[in-house]
Amino acid sequence: MITSAWKTIRSGKVDPVYLIVGTESHFAEKTVELLKAKLAEDGELEYSTIDLDEVPVDAVIEEADTVPFFSDRKLIVARNTSFLKAAERGKEKIDHDFKALERWLADPPLTSVTVFIAPYEKLDERKKVTKLMKNHAVLIEAKAPEARDLEVWADHEAKSHGKSIDREAVQKLVETAGTNLTLLSSEIEKMALYLGAEQEWITVPLVEEMTPRTLEQDAFKMLQSYLDGDVANALSVYYDLLEQKEEPVGLTALLASQIRFMIQVFYLLKKGYSAPNISKQLKAHPYRVKLLAERKRQFSDQQLLAVLRDLAEIDMQLKSQSGSRERILEFFLMKRAN
Repeated sequence: MITSAWKTIRSGKVDPVYLIVGTESHFAEKTVELLKAKLAEDGELEYSTIDLDEVPVDAVIEEADTVPFFSDRKLIVARNTSFLKAAERGKEKIDHDFKALERWLADPPLTSVTVFIAPYEKLDERKKVTKLMKNHAVLIEAKAPEARDLEVWADHEAKSHGKSIDREAVQKLVETAGTNLTLLSSEIEKMALYLGAEQEWITVPLVEEMTPRTLEQDAFKMLQSYLDGDVANALSVYYDLLEQKEEPVGLTALLASQIRFMIQVFYLLKKGYSAPNISKQLKAHPYRVKLLAERKRQFSDQQLLAVLRDLAEIDMQLKSQSGSRERILEFFLMKRAN
């Protein structure tokens, strides 16, 4: 996991070339920040960033080969390393000197640390340059963590602030704030600062008290309460959203989107897909899929399809009627009680 690479950097072992591959930008930016902090310990840090969609890789090589003036090692971040992914022949925007890159990778200077960032799901493994980069650079995969890895990551984040977080608190945090790692990292840091020096554990009550909910998570909570038959809680969330000036039309669309996602997850589970494979198939966060997989026996296909049909009818009513439209969705949520 990526946390092992971070531990290596923190220990003082910094390699001359890194390749970060994946769409999870939080991991890429956190790695760069760790490298900045570690290299700055030896004095003033010389740092530069280069966009490889705008300039050839020759500029990275030239910058890395230039001896730093103020520190022992400089840091160069080469963003958008798009020449590593598949592209139509003749459609490349920049003419890169791959021969020069090959020679440079074989013997990179020890006076610089160069980070190539490829923010893509996968690279073109057929390309020689891709194989060269993987052979000569430290590969870091910046992809959304699996459910079990998310708990490890959250614990690592808490420990970086001198705190601990229990498993239930991680689950509550994800349910409340979503799966954006940058946001989750910020929330963990905020709670760690709130606890101060005397308290160690980030717990479920603290998460509930301090973590603001997203609209999508509120809609998910409202739907889960409705499906569980907890009408009072479903209505409570709905009234809160109305006070926040959310429109019933938008909320209905969110509820329908959540139902469709549940139907897709449950269908793939029946087909024998694992939760990680479902997350890749649906391009959804593994933890979100895991939470639904744990509840697959609670809801039948017929129940979910019936709810989806009701929401389609409500959507039509909201778009065709005037007056107090808030009541239409409210009656839908209350119907569960009957």
